[in-house]
Amino acid sequence: MRTLDKLLAPHLKLAPVLLKRAPTLTLAFDERRKSRLAATLDNGEEVAVLLPRGTVLRDGDVLVADDGGLVRVVAAPETVLVVRAKDALTLTRAAYHLGNRHTPVEVGADYLKLEYDPVLADMLGRIGATVDQLSMPFQPESGAYGGGHKHGHDESFAEDYALAQQVFGEHHGSGHAHGHEHGHEHGHDHGHQHVHGHTHEHGHEHDHEGHTHDHAHDHAHKGHTHDESCGHGHPHHHAHR
Repeated sequence: MRTLDKLLAPHLKLAPVLLKRAPTLTLAFDERRKSRLAATLDNGEEVAVLLPRGTVLRDGDVLVADDGGLVRVVAAPETVLVVRAKDALTLTRAAYHLGNRHTPVEVGADYLKLEYDPVLADMLGRIGATVDQLSMPFQPESGAYGGGHKHGHDESFAEDYALAQQVFGEHHGSGHAHGHEHGHEHGHDHGHQHVHGHTHEHGHEHDHEGHTHDHAHDHAHKGHTHDESCGHGHPHHHAHR
């Protein structure tokens, strides 16, 4: 049995003849979001899908088998709800309520599409949207930072939130970055929890040509059976230019 263990990046353009010759793997959305899957190609060959955790396959994706062969992914038709509205406000409200429930949603210019759910269909009808039950391929939005959402309050929500924090930190900086105005005084009290095993108390006094900073840091560390206390007084003189 061959193993499909690599997903080609979307920007890698393959020759059309290679894609035409590649066997296809038709999967519904629920199967395309599984990183471990026993599947059958459309030509009848049984394969094992083994991809990095969190991978969500989309229609047209190309997988590479352990023998170098290519397999093209096809999104299977499935029962979905197609949501439309008489005005943009109602459709926006529908998107808001679905987002509140972390529901996977495919977003179109004038429609929303989600997996069939009679409870959600009733809710959407109550806010004035038109809901049709159809059989169509379903390709929901991936996570805003690159991940793929699954149902409900699961690990994908936490992963996306953590990634959002990381991206925010990369763009806005991290650590103790302070903007100073000359001629004023700051008092900072920071409490930090670390997974190491020391207790440090630092008192820092900084004299910056006309303004003074007092930094009191209290680091509480867990994990040791002994207590290490360090008291440091560091006068620092910095010249601003």
